Amino acid sequence: MTTETIPAGGATHLECTRCGANYSADALQRLSPCCEKPLYPRYDLEAIGKRLKREDLRGRPADLWRYAELLPVRDPANAVRLGEGWTPLIETPRLAERLGVGRVWIKDEGQNPTASFKARGLCMAISRARELGIREVALPSAGNAGSATAAYAAAAGMRAHIVVPRDTPVPILQEIRALGADLELLDGLITDCGARVAEGAKAHGWFDLSTLKEPYRVEGKKTMGYELAEQFGWKLPDVIVYPTGGGTGLVGMWKAFDEMEALGWIGSERPRMITVQASGCAPIIRAWEEGTEYAEPWQGARTYASGLRVPRAVGDFLILDAVRASGGAGVAVSDEEMREWTPIVGGLTGIFAAPEGAATAAAVARLRADGTLRADESVVLFNTGSGLKYVELE
Repeated sequence: MTTETIPAGGATHLECTRCGANYSADALQRLSPCCEKPLYPRYDLEAIGKRLKREDLRGRPADLWRYAELLPVRDPANAVRLGEGWTPLIETPRLAERLGVGRVWIKDEGQNPTASFKARGLCMAISRARELGIREVALPSAGNAGSATAAYAAAAGMRAHIVVPRDTPVPILQEIRALGADLELLDGLITDCGARVAEGAKAHGWFDLSTLKEPYRVEGKKTMGYELAEQFGWKLPDVIVYPTGGGTGLVGMWKAFDEMEALGWIGSERPRMITVQASGCAPIIRAWEEGTEYAEPWQGARTYASGLRVPRAVGDFLILDAVRASGGAGVAVSDEEMREWTPIVGGLTGIFAAPEGAATAAAVARLRADGTLRADESVVLFNTGSGLKYVELE
């Protein structure tokens, strides 16, 4: 599919995820003015469903733009493309046997550009930012989102400013620099980096691409849900196990499931959504266990899985809503468990998972042991990035 043949997309409006208020999709927006909560793009799904059937996707090129009618970019000329999406769904019978689960698949997001799932969201955010006239973007990152931003900004001819914690894995730092971004290292966590980006945005007019603080990263991430449904023949698995930092991927898939039901592509059944965090930074798990609507910021966050070192998620209530509505669960795993399960997953599947991906296997082992997961269930684990991003350079 050349750029010229990507179908036109575009949202009808943006909707506050807290109160439902509507805003223009053709003006620059960040959090909702009414509630200071994330905005979701909404589409005329009834009209789209009449002209686009799931069978029409057959033969389209294997990237996330196969769902262009359901994405926010209006003019296909603004689509920034590096081959993102349509990652493999790999069945892993030996891992399933080890975990004591009926069937296990790994959705290997490490095969995206810049070797992580972050390519999906930043592809969409930067494509839409370009369409709206933005020429300079900024992002606080725990690592992989920074390299994805650098890549897509470079491809779009934009200037990117990335702020990351000083202890971000060295391969990611080298990747960001090689992709031409302005990189700043900061002592602290991603929340501290966010404050620095906010200062720069105010002083220099950068457009801030922080997780769920603009409306379009979630639209790239939701394509994981569309892909799962299509790869499974339009029948979703029993369980999805997802490593959660900012949580955009989990809530994006939940949004995709609702859209596909409205289109008539799937029924009302939903997978149980399992959110996984590190025991050294588990604000969502704590809120899930305590039954609260929002997650209090985590103090003293510590974990070597940099993608999970997110002490506060702006979409906390959306994550918790999806987990609870699906009958899912939350699990916190230790760094030691992630280190233990990385070679187990690799040796049984041939996939060198990032620690966040290994955390999902550790979580399944825990949930099988306590009876939360049954032996006959079908389970999808998300490996959100390549383990090569965490290799220490000698």
